[in-house]
Amino acid sequence: MKVTIIGLGLIGGSIAIDLRKKGVATQLIGVDQNEDHVSEALRLGIVDEVKGIKEAVENTDLIILSIPVNAMIGMIGDLLSRVNPGVTIIDMGSTKSAICNAIRTHKNRSQFVAAHPIAGTENSGPGAALLGLFNNKTMIVCEKECSSDNALSVADKVFKALSVKTIFMKPLDHDRHVAYVSHLSHVSSFLLGKTVMDIEKDEKNIFDLAGSGFASTVRLAKSSPDMWAPIFEQNAEYLSQALQEYIMHLQRFHYYLMKKDSKEIHHIMTEANEIRRVLSGIELKNEKENKVELLIEE
Repeated sequence: MKVTIIGLGLIGGSIAIDLRKKGVATQLIGVDQNEDHVSEALRLGIVDEVKGIKEAVENTDLIILSIPVNAMIGMIGDLLSRVNPGVTIIDMGSTKSAICNAIRTHKNRSQFVAAHPIAGTENSGPGAALLGLFNNKTMIVCEKECSSDNALSVADKVFKALSVKTIFMKPLDHDRHVAYVSHLSHVSSFLLGKTVMDIEKDEKNIFDLAGSGFASTVRLAKSSPDMWAPIFEQNAEYLSQALQEYIMHLQRFHYYLMKKDSKEIHHIMTEANEIRRVLSGIELKNEKENKVELLIEE
């Protein structure tokens, strides 16, 4: 299958590596506006060649978009108008409502699959691409009913090659949930990093005190603003709700801190510890489901 990857960063590059490794892609064409990304992707052998977008989508079987979500909206509609029947387009955007709404009435909507892999790192560019980045991660697909059987079949081949678990959601539900479990954590990390950087201006030794806890908490602040600013903008409504609740909890903690009420502070932290049970439950559930799938296959 001839595959065109638009956006040769962490996600697009990692997809290309897996599709080549699993034999799904017989030819990989890359598209990227960043000349450094183009050179690096070719040097690393992530793609076979790089072309302009018009040439790259000619006679291709599959197009995968991994670019900032604000750029996807217009591009997906243009591609749907341009490509031949039977060509499948899959996006990897972190927001779904605006994208799905923009192409809802397009005559070729059925050739598009709206997807979002819950995977990544804080690094960017082709050099950050990893074999197996998506192993055992979740791939969310929205508006499955709007995609053709052929498009879903092609997408399924891709998702199996990436070794992801596929789940289906409505775009609004997707955006609401990721506002809490993904977007809010990025905002928190960015602003924690900003807070510490402001302090560092006056206290030069602060980073001598920064341990692994700080490093892991602020890790996401190293993520690309070019990618995340459009995500925050497109999901502003749900992210705003998440931020309001987060600020409420911060204010509550601050109130009891100022009262030196260690009992209530301890209670708040004990409640927060329940996240360990929730995450362990999710992992346990996934393990059980994987065992069931193996039994079915056998």
